[in-house]
Order: sequence, then C-alpha cells, then structure tokens
Amino acid sequence: MSTIKLDPVTRLEGHLKVEVTLDANNAVASATVAGMLFRDFENMLLSRPPRDAAFLTQRICGVCPVPQAVASSKAVEKITGFKPNLQGLMLRNLIQGANFLDSGITHFYHLSLLDYIQGPQMSPWTGGYTQDLRFSAADTQTLTNHYLSALQIRRKANEMAAIFSGKLPHAANIVPGGVTALPSATEITNFRNYLNDIQSFISSTYQSDVNMLASAYSDYYNVGTGYGNLITFGVFDTNTSGGLLFPAGTVTGGTVGTFNEANIKEYNKYSYYSSPSGQAPASGTTTASYGKSGAYTWLKSPRYNNTPFEAGPLARVWVSGDYRNGVSVMDRHMARYVEMAKLVSNMQTWLDQLTPGASGFTNIGDPASGSASGLTEAPRGAIGHWLSVSSSKISKYQIITPTCWNASPMDDSGNPGPVEKALIGTQVADPAQPVELLRIVHSFDPCTGCSVHVMSPDGVEMSKFVVQPLGK
Repeated sequence: MSTIKLDPVTRLEGHLKVEVTLDANNAVASATVAGMLFRDFENMLLSRPPRDAAFLTQRICGVCPVPQAVASSKAVEKITGFKPNLQGLMLRNLIQGANFLDSGITHFYHLSLLDYIQGPQMSPWTGGYTQDLRFSAADTQTLTNHYLSALQIRRKANEMAAIFSGKLPHAANIVPGGVTALPSATEITNFRNYLNDIQSFISSTYQSDVNMLASAYSDYYNVGTGYGNLITFGVFDTNTSGGLLFPAGTVTGGTVGTFNEANIKEYNKYSYYSSPSGQAPASGTTTASYGKSGAYTWLKSPRYNNTPFEAGPLARVWVSGDYRNGVSVMDRHMARYVEMAKLVSNMQTWLDQLTPGASGFTNIGDPASGSASGLTEAPRGAIGHWLSVSSSKISKYQIITPTCWNASPMDDSGNPGPVEKALIGTQVADPAQPVELLRIVHSFDPCTGCSVHVMSPDGVEMSKFVVQPLGK
C-alpha cells in the first residue's frame, strides 16, 4: 500500500490534514482527516456573563461568525423564554443570509472551481494540479472571468450585511434579545440594491456555471458518496411561531425523518481530549490532551443516534424538499446553488417585512441560572451552542460546529467520519496529483478555524507546525 498526505489542504479556513492509503489498484483503502488547530472557547467562556458569548464565539473564525452569534443568542433567549419580535428575526435573517451568500459564492468560485480548471499562469492560479481538466480553452476563460466577477459579488454581500450588522466579519449588534440596529428607509433601499445585484449574478452566472460543471463532470454524481446520512438543525425564521425556511430534520437512506436534539452525543476516543467520551453536549466538557495515544485530531466526533451524519446545504435542501437527487460531490455543488437561489429570493420578502425605524431588540439582561441550547445553521452545516448559567455567569459551554460533523475522526466504535467515509473507495488516477481527493474534501466546504494554538499559559511554545509546499 502507498500513502498520500495532503497537509495542509489548501483553499479552506484553518489547518486540515488528510491522509489516505491506496490499495494495489490506487483506490483509497483507508482515510484519516484531522483538524490540526485547537479551539478552546468552551473554557475561555467560563465565568463570563452569558451575553458576552455572542461576541466572543464569533472570533472562532471569520468565515461564519454570524451563525455563532445567532446560536449563542438563541441559547440565552431560550433560558429566559424570550423570542425576538418579527423585526428582530427578519434583521437576523438578512444579516445571516448575506453571510450565506458570501460563503456560497466563495465556496463555488474560489475554493472549489480551481479543482476543475487551470487558471492563468500567474498567482493565485499557479501551483495547482493539472490532472483531469475537461473544459475547453473558451469555457476555461469564461469560468476564470466569473471567478474574478465573483470577488466583486462577495464584496457586495459583505457590504450588504454591514448595513445592518456593522463592519464584518464580526456582527456587532446580534445579541440576546434581537438585533440592536434601527434600519432606516435609506438603509433598506441600499440593502435591496446590493441584493438585486447578487440575485442577478446567482440566477444567471452561477446557475450556468454550476450546470456546466455538472455536465462536464457528471461522473462525480457517483464520487464521494459517503454514508448518505444528512442532518440539519434548521434555519431562517419565517414568523414568530417557529416557522423555518429550511426546517430541522434528518435523512437516512433517502428518507426524511424528524430531528431530536436528545439523540446527539460527542465521542473523543481519537481526539486530543481526555474528557469523558459519549456525552450529550449539554453535559460534555473540554479537557485538552495533546499527544494522547491513538488520537489524531482536535475535532471531536458528534454522532446522531450513534451514527455519523453529514451536515451542510445538501442536508438543508433535502429536508426542505428543494433538491433530492443523491449524496455526492456534484450533489453538494448543485444543492448549494438551489439553496442560494431560494435564499436570495426569500431575502427580498424579509426585506419587505422590515419597518423603517422600528426596534428589533428587547433588553433581556443576563439569566441568573438555567441551561439551554441555541441551534441554527452556518453555510456549511449545523451549528449548536449548549449553555449553562449559574449566578448569572457561564458555568458550562459546549459548541458543535459543522466541520465537527463532517470532518470528525472515527468514533469510539471505529466508524469513520463523513469526509473519511466519502474518501474511502475513491479511485485515484495519478497518486502524484490526487485531485479526486481534493474535489471530495472541498465539496464539504470544511472550515477548521480556531484562534488558540498549542501553547503553555506563560507563552512557551509546546508544538510547532511546519507548512511546506507539497512534495517537499
């Protein structure tokens, strides 16, 4: 058997390492996926006022800070039994939706497309694999031009969100109690102008490009299939009665099922933690143990009914009934487009529901005690915050991010994580240019962002990660 190590996997947030072994026919026989950075927000938050968490957890990464703020705020609100008014919910939808639009455009054009085209022979396009490139020179030029256009669309998405949220990446006004912004009529008009430009790009350019990709690489509907289990916590309130644009649910064997939070547990036999394994997140703790025997990642293994589940746009559109074709690399790309088209259309409706000058915020203070979860969705999947409060201070905090679902290691029963499972069985045409592996990994849109490296309290470096060009 031979081994391929991709370390780090580029074009994603954070440091992700992928290692596979190939059999005699160059098919992946086994795979490990590792998040190589340590996130310790769970312990940093202890003894802080609960409202602080909405601001601090956004610093986990700059890619999906808004869902972190929403999840944290929802947890505090749940303890107090409070639900923001419609103005507050619509403002959150619009800010979170803008974050989704930016992330979706980024994922297709700037993180994934370069696995399928060879751009101009200059930075940042040079240095990629040249294996299995199927587009004509003319189509390649078209996609390269759209790669550049998409940069402008991403900028507009972030500027659009900033109208109601303050300068991104970290939203300043999503707090327990709603959103503190008071949108003016001018701001609503400005937001709509941005939204119209983005909607036009999605309905024309993005749609044709993703269809072009699916046509040229139709065999990728059978690559990276994995378990086929999908999970979503649900996202985007449509009213104050609990309606969601993308409802919570699960998919097992193609069948949609209900979601029950009580079925979630986290395992860490193969993770750098000495905390008890197999705990519900509300009871879980985070105790780092770098170098633990047998462990290979900082990610834990969240499981639903003790089974690996994949999170992300495909889960959301499958449960909502907007797209039900299969589970594969190309299905993940098609699902993201379907979701984007539906989202941008509904954002127009939510914008219509805003009242200029009206408040979407109620000061609910900090709860004195209690426990609750805040569940929502980041662009790349289900995100949950589990909060306990005692004497008006945080006594316990646990976070499960989308990449913890997708890029998790083996659980205590030896079941590989969803990305690991999707890699197993993949045929690699040229082990020197394993582009098939990158296409699978990127289709999940992994994000392993964190902000704390392995370091002692007095600042002494305990471990050093050297990032080298591939093949060196």
